[in-house]
Amino acid sequence: MSHKIGLACIIDDDSMYVNLVKRIVEAKKLCKNLMVFQNGMEALNYFEALLKNLDKKCIPEIIFLDLNMPVMDGWEFLENFTKIKSKIDKTITLYIVSSSINPVDIEKAKRINSVKDYLIKPVTIEDLEAIFLGEVL
Repeated sequence: MSHKIGLACIIDDDSMYVNLVKRIVEAKKLCKNLMVFQNGMEALNYFEALLKNLDKKCIPEIIFLDLNMPVMDGWEFLENFTKIKSKIDKTITLYIVSSSINPVDIEKAKRINSVKDYLIKPVTIEDLEAIFLGEVL
């Protein structure tokens, strides 16, 4: 199978979850490269630096964003990312992946235009395959 996605991004401080997703992505050959940020601030700094030198190869096609993280949580990242996303001339599909089953969080996320969907941890292999292969969940 050839990689449909060149670069994906995980923004999450849960190392067990990140390692699990990495192993699935590598085993299933779902994308060529996977970048990981431990919190929203690290990721936001990366995207802001990209604005200065827009190399499309360095822009992820998919972002998996956790909500509960130290330094800058997912909500704060989304608020800031939404402001700069329009300056990035590439489609980025963003999924919130959280252990929160709070209906308030789910509804709030689904009202944000930048968010494609809200997935509850643990994410299944089937969900990841569907996302990376462009199938509708």
